[in-house]
Amino acid sequence: MEKVLIVGPSWIGDMVMAQSLFITLKSLNPDTQIDVLAPAWTFPLLARMPEVNKSVAMPLGHGQLGLGDRFKLGRHLIAEHYQQAVVLPNSWKSALVPFAAKIPQRIGYLGECRWGLLTEPRKLFKQDLPMTVQRFVSLGLVDGGCPADIPIPKLQVSQIELGVVKDKFHLDTGGRILALCPGAEYGLAKRWLPERFAAVAKAKIAEGWQVMLLGSDKDRDVAEQINLLTNNQCIDFIGKTTLAEAVDLLSLVDVVVSNDSGLMHVAAALNKPLVAIYGSSDPGFTPPLHQGARIVSLQKSCAPCFKRECPLGHTHCLTEITSDRVLSEISTFNL
Repeated sequence: MEKVLIVGPSWIGDMVMAQSLFITLKSLNPDTQIDVLAPAWTFPLLARMPEVNKSVAMPLGHGQLGLGDRFKLGRHLIAEHYQQAVVLPNSWKSALVPFAAKIPQRIGYLGECRWGLLTEPRKLFKQDLPMTVQRFVSLGLVDGGCPADIPIPKLQVSQIELGVVKDKFHLDTGGRILALCPGAEYGLAKRWLPERFAAVAKAKIAEGWQVMLLGSDKDRDVAEQINLLTNNQCIDFIGKTTLAEAVDLLSLVDVVVSNDSGLMHVAAALNKPLVAIYGSSDPGFTPPLHQGARIVSLQKSCAPCFKRECPLGHTHCLTEITSDRVLSEISTFNL
């Protein structure tokens, strides 16, 4: 049995896309044991990936160097006898734990000059691997290539977990449910207007649908605006669920409308009919990995700029996307 340690990313969407690598490794060798080193808050995602044997907590937050803590964790992991490590982040510090754990084969992109920390530093040719998921999967292949058909992430939710979340939130699943994910932690240039989300919500409520709002504490202001515009007819779960509960709730809905965000990737991995709205980001770089997803992107000459806030001050890449356009995309689903 080969034991592999994956140093995972710190973003929800990237962690979902990393499952494509896990599936690839298992397809190459079903006996491979995959452990993932990641922030503890990502564990609910990893728990819903059957390829993952164990989650290992990274005790340091995003941006923290913590040399001593990283070496201490690495020395602790020596006893696990990993044969291989795959380091997905490009930072120098992310390669320290596998180095300290004396894992004999340590693979990753050269990134921040990681000579010595990695035994197999690879140069990233972005033109050959334009998508994040391709870059992840490529690290699991000996030749560093990428298959034409990348396995798509598939999160698994148990009936027990669904029963618990339905009971806790007294959710009626007898009719159609639309989930709106109006947040995007990266910044305002990835967030569609609250009034547009509200217009979509009102249209579906008029048709007898339930509409739920999902997101983190940071999205509370947006949720309040949407609910104000819909006369508080939306079920507001924003900031009121754990990540695990948000995943389970998304698995119960019929359609999801989301900004380019972590929850968008979760919805795709749950095989949900999805309308994904892109502003400053590039749907060619981090698309929802679900063939049935509808991508709404205006492809403005100034986009994608990958900025947190519009450098031109108008955010036309988002403001010119109408609610009618999104409702039209929803109507194409065979529900």
